[in-house]
Amino acid sequence: MTLYEDLKYRNLIKDFSSEEEIKKMLSTPQVIYCGFDPSAASMHMGNFVMVMTLMRLQQAGHKIIAVVGGATGMIGDPSGRTSERQLLDEKEIALNTEKIREQLERYLEFNDKNKGEIVNNYDWLSKISLLSYLRDYGKHFGINYMLAKDTVKSRLETGISYTEFSYMVLQSIDFLHLHENYGVTMQIGGSDQWGNLVSGLDLIRRVNGERTNVEVMTAHLLTDSQGDKFGKSVDGALFIDKEKFSPYALYQYFINVSDEDALKYLKVLTFLSKEEIEALNQEHLEAAHKRQAQKRLAYEVVKIVHNEKEAVTAIKMSEALFTGDFETLTKSNLAELFDKLAAPLAVNVKLEDALITLGAAKSKREAREFINGNAISLNGVKVNDPELLLSEKYFLHATYAVIKRGRRNYYVGKKT
Repeated sequence: MTLYEDLKYRNLIKDFSSEEEIKKMLSTPQVIYCGFDPSAASMHMGNFVMVMTLMRLQQAGHKIIAVVGGATGMIGDPSGRTSERQLLDEKEIALNTEKIREQLERYLEFNDKNKGEIVNNYDWLSKISLLSYLRDYGKHFGINYMLAKDTVKSRLETGISYTEFSYMVLQSIDFLHLHENYGVTMQIGGSDQWGNLVSGLDLIRRVNGERTNVEVMTAHLLTDSQGDKFGKSVDGALFIDKEKFSPYALYQYFINVSDEDALKYLKVLTFLSKEEIEALNQEHLEAAHKRQAQKRLAYEVVKIVHNEKEAVTAIKMSEALFTGDFETLTKSNLAELFDKLAAPLAVNVKLEDALITLGAAKSKREAREFINGNAISLNGVKVNDPELLLSEKYFLHATYAVIKRGRRNYYVGKKT
């Protein structure tokens, strides 16, 4: 399978300036760039799709250029928005830019300039004077041409400032600059960037001639089976920064996706081959209740975004809720699992009283019925003594006492 065919299989190509030219270019080493917006201090899984695409291109032998938009981030991309963006100050943009740079360096090879480089468009856009901007670049953009772009047209009713209106010009200058100074021949981006990508293509050909060998292509925006834009969960955006969205939370998100989404995400967000994905899908179809596709997906995503150790830990944390094996978990693991659930609990309280305090039973009579009926476990071990005192030894890491009633109900005491 060629690289182009692989990208198509994974639904990573939506639009292209010329299919035949793109096929040719992808079959020989090119210099390919993609931009990243520093409007937040971390990327999330929605825009991580483009990081994965760059990883695939780099592994296939292409040189990649990752552009962090230190300048364009100060302007704001109108793509996909219904109202004007709140502009960040220069200090915040600089901080976010550095954070995004650090994240990109974890996934892409920049130590060898023949394989990849990471740059900040502030380095060249900030040096353009207003008169140069208007004379050297603005003259190439007709107002009717700009108004026809979806990113602008969709905002005409609600309103768009000249600041955001000018965004496509700045991104086009990026493409021209990278073509002339870094030998870039292709730009990629999400499908919502199509208008901006084509504008850059047009600018290069106006400046350097219609026969200039440059092309653009976009990837499908990742959505769930309901058609909603990917990248959000009930806890907020799926940030790749573990402090903002933990590896365990990421694992839980993917292990709970639908069967349809599992297959889609296996193609886009893992490096499993087509044969492996098809075999896994067949295995899943034969025993969907085992959720093998979701389990493999969740493991692979956490391994790629974080590392294998975090992926294994996420599995162990997830399985602990079924096996009751909490002894092997760290204090931070237990905190993530149970802090939102935990309630204050004194040391040396009777088990039957602990059940009432934590809401596992409404009365002493009910508490004793649960305990005598073998329905209660403490830290994964069945207990049947209502008079048992929860001494220090029953608080894991001197903090948590995990009580389970029946098969699914957890009640957690946090030592006071």
